[in-house]
Amino acid sequence: MFAVLSYFGVCFNGRGMEYAMLLRSLVMVLAALALVMFLAPVAVAADKVHEGKVVKAGDGQLTMTDKEGANKQTHKVPATATITCDGKECKLEDLKDGNWVKVTMDQDETTVRKIEASTKEKS
Repeated sequence: MFAVLSYFGVCFNGRGMEYAMLLRSLVMVLAALALVMFLAPVAVAADKVHEGKVVKAGDGQLTMTDKEGANKQTHKVPATATITCDGKECKLEDLKDGNWVKVTMDQDETTVRKIEASTKEKS
């Protein structure tokens, strides 16, 4: 270790062990940072978002179309999902045919996490 430090021009002046510990600490911090940077994209995978109009809502399911009114799809909505209507908390049964919705699903695209509904027409 001292040979490496000497190679890079570190002057020991009787403090070789302190410099060695400093170098070890620096290497460990850089290794931890590299590991975090490598694993961060896996941990922060993007959620899937659907936007469109409500066709039917209730009984733990939301049927909706896409923004153009085509491609009807049905999603299972767990009791743990957060649902808001015009920014206020509401229930799945409060969603009406024609309401605009933004549905956020987990990465697995099977679990609805959040529904944001609006009675106002989106452009």
